[in-house]
Amino acid sequence: MCAVRVDHVPVDHDSAVELLRRSYAAVPPGEKVRLAKRTSNLFRPRAAPQAPGLDVSGLTGVLRVDPGARTADVQGMCTYEDLVDATLPHGLMPLVVPQLRTITLGGAVTGLGIESTSFRNGLPHESVTELDVLTGAGEIVTARPDGDHADLYAAFPNSLGSLGYATRLRIELQPVRRYVALRNIRFTRLEELVDAIAEVTAVRAWAGVPVDGMDGVMFSPGEAYLVLATFTDEGERPSDYTGQDIYYRSLRRRTRDTLTTYDYLWRWDTDWFWCSAAFGVQHPVVRRLWPARWRRSDVYHRLVRLEHRYGVAARVDRLRGQPARERVVQDVEIPLERTADFLRWFAGDVGMAPVWLCPLRLREPAGPGSARSWPLYPLRPGQDYVNIGFWGTVPMTEGAADGDVNRSIERTVSELGGHKSLYSDAYYDRDSFDRLYGGSTWRAVRDRYDPEHRFTGLYEKAVARA
Repeated sequence: MCAVRVDHVPVDHDSAVELLRRSYAAVPPGEKVRLAKRTSNLFRPRAAPQAPGLDVSGLTGVLRVDPGARTADVQGMCTYEDLVDATLPHGLMPLVVPQLRTITLGGAVTGLGIESTSFRNGLPHESVTELDVLTGAGEIVTARPDGDHADLYAAFPNSLGSLGYATRLRIELQPVRRYVALRNIRFTRLEELVDAIAEVTAVRAWAGVPVDGMDGVMFSPGEAYLVLATFTDEGERPSDYTGQDIYYRSLRRRTRDTLTTYDYLWRWDTDWFWCSAAFGVQHPVVRRLWPARWRRSDVYHRLVRLEHRYGVAARVDRLRGQPARERVVQDVEIPLERTADFLRWFAGDVGMAPVWLCPLRLREPAGPGSARSWPLYPLRPGQDYVNIGFWGTVPMTEGAADGDVNRSIERTVSELGGHKSLYSDAYYDRDSFDRLYGGSTWRAVRDRYDPEHRFTGLYEKAVARA
């Protein structure tokens, strides 16, 4: 069973920021400024940088956890794995913990993130009360919801580093308990699944039991599961899915389950949801031989990057006479009332399974007023959505071009009033992209904070792979 590490090393934040600023000054004029970062959770290949990058090596720590205020000050390159290790001993966790261990705080805010608490807590950037940002002008500014830099605060989510890089973030935390009790509810009709999501989102309970987390899996339109999580202090013999057992398979054979809170937060990481099957890791013999320390999403992601570089699997497929395959790795937000329509279309036209389901609603304010919107990812306040995640490849039909399936997904998502995350391949033309992702707002904020356009543009990053 995984254990929480508590051996945190004091962080010299001022020196780390100074190192970052010196590395910015070392980038020659006229060269685009990028991070000198070896790891990434992006699935979008990028052009190799020509200039030295920003040194963020000292920005990986937790600066402070304040149990009384329920806040944490965290450096921008700190992973959620390290943050959770710092907060759980205080009985606290971030309001939203993205499902993969090595996603960073800065990455989840500038690139979006989601998890099972998003039906009540929204997206990770909604729990940020302030953040320090290195701008394209080489300055460090502190952005808050109000004040001189409120425009940067609002536009930073989904800007993908095109408006700057977070060096420090202050986020809200929530109390948790030792265990998480799970109810795996099966649905054979997608309309019933949608109705259940609507009920849980509205009352935050199911069958009279409070619900603290909600996500699910669709194996087919006739077999889908909603997983309802409740924090508890009672947990006899919790399950362990870090060994031979595989979490997503348990949904089909167990109606109830219990995990430690730590293992619940990383339940999807051990097998990268179900994608570890592509490396043979779900085969019982391979699993026994594959070291447990390698059963992690970042290890699998490194293997994918090697495949992108060398194309070994693609060459093997060609030698076997098999058709080329298109990568279809996406997360999309679909309005709840159109979710069943999208899932049926996806099952029929794309044919990938399983898919992940994660209900989402922008965070409601604690006091009077409505939820705020975020211009670069304009979900509608008060609207229930379902994030649908699908990650894999599909065979290309004769005469098809690479990207055709992804383009059809983009069209369908837009027709249904949804949005698509930008961590993977995107094919929008510039006008459509600007309309969907707040292009006019982005340009105004970019011109203020990066007047010489030192950072790569948002469209260039997301679509042109610059």
